[in-house]
Formats: sequence, structure tokens, C-alpha cells
Amino acid sequence: MSENLVVSVEEGVATLTLNRPETMNALNHALFQALEAAVADIGKREDVACVILCGEGKAFSSGHDLKDIEAGGETEHSQYEATVLEALASLCVPTIAQVHRYCFTGALELALACDLIFVDDNTVLADTHSQWGLSPVWGMTQRLPRRVGAARAKDMMFSARRVGAEEALRIGLVDRVFPVADLAAQTRAYALAVAKNSRHSHQVCKSIIEATDGLRLHEGLDYEYTNSPGACSDMKERVAAFTKKA
Repeated sequence: MSENLVVSVEEGVATLTLNRPETMNALNHALFQALEAAVADIGKREDVACVILCGEGKAFSSGHDLKDIEAGGETEHSQYEATVLEALASLCVPTIAQVHRYCFTGALELALACDLIFVDDNTVLADTHSQWGLSPVWGMTQRLPRRVGAARAKDMMFSARRVGAEEALRIGLVDRVFPVADLAAQTRAYALAVAKNSRHSHQVCKSIIEATDGLRLHEGLDYEYTNSPGACSDMKERVAAFTKKA
């Protein structure tokens, strides 16, 4: 555990908490190092079936720490940090970004590396790269259009405008919107439900979706038919448990 990132595991759910509340969890190199270690550990654990990524304090994250950028972090560490986000995106278990209040630029790139994004109704999201004379280096140009479509992604990138929770849900940028007081509990309830399902099934689905992204339909179907096992490693055990109850 690092002071920049607090990690806990309970009931099959790992919670990774960005822990720089004095900077609204601005992202710096040290935090990414802690995130890399946590993701690597989760990838080896059998007791984790779902991950929640959240932020301590008043906001999920205000984005890449401007002090880090000013010191050269945008170019010096960008490839490393992009690799950490790739590792997060490639985890074999479902991941949920639990986002509250602010999620700007680098923080949005971080959230987009998760499978799902849950927000409260007070959340504001934005890509402000152009406001600061920056260009994306952590995946924004690839993950944002895949979420909302090319035209909407360009709108967010060109204008640097703030997108509220209601609009974000409407355009597909986020997956759930909850009242402020309910976000953490609702996210955890969802994660616990996910964790009860087959970890192997989740792994297969995630790997096939990633491998077929961008393929034509018939190519993707061929890949699924060839690479999906159908019956996963825990199928017999799960079916037997259900029939025994019935």
C-alpha cells in the first residue's frame, strides 16, 4: 500500500482509492507507480473478482497534476503511464470507475481504462487538453471515440467544455448515475453482484471483446466461435449447485 493509493480487498472486490485529497487526487508519477503495483498484484490474485477505482475526498480526480506537467512529466513519463493504463484496461476481472464531482482530462483517461464508469449526479467530466496546449498521451483519442463516437469526442476535445452527469449518461460516456449519497453503496452492491458470477466467464468475455475490437461482424463472430470455450472451468460446479437447490 502507498500513501498515494489505498488498496483494500473484501468479499472478492478490490477497492483502489486515489489518496491525494489535498490536490483533489491530481495524478502524478508516484501515484502511477502505486497503481502499477496494485494492478500487477490483482492480476495474480484468485480472491479478487471485481475492482472499484475511486477517489478520496472532494473529487475523483482533477486530472494530471499541473506541477508534474510543468516539471516535464508529460513527456518524461507518458509512455510509462500509458502502459499502466493498458495494464488496468487488460485486467482479467471487471473494473468500475466510481467517479464523483470532478473527472478532468488525465482522470478521464484513467476512468476510460476501466470497463464501466459510475458517477453521482453532481459529477462533471471534461477533456481539457486543448485548454492547456496539450495533446493526449494516455489514450484519450482512442478510448473516448469508442465510448461516445468520433463527433462527440471531437466536440469534447475541441471545446474543453464540461459535461454534466445527465448528458454523460445520454451520450454513453458513463454507465450509471446515482444520487451523491448513494454512489459508493450502489457501486459496491453492483461489484458484489459481479463478483458472485464466474471469474472465468468474465475473463473470456473481456479477452474476446478486446481482441475483436474494430473487426467486421463476420470476423468477430468467427473469432468468438473459435476462441470461446463455451463451458468455463466452473460451469459444472455452478450448475450442480443450482440444480441441488432446485
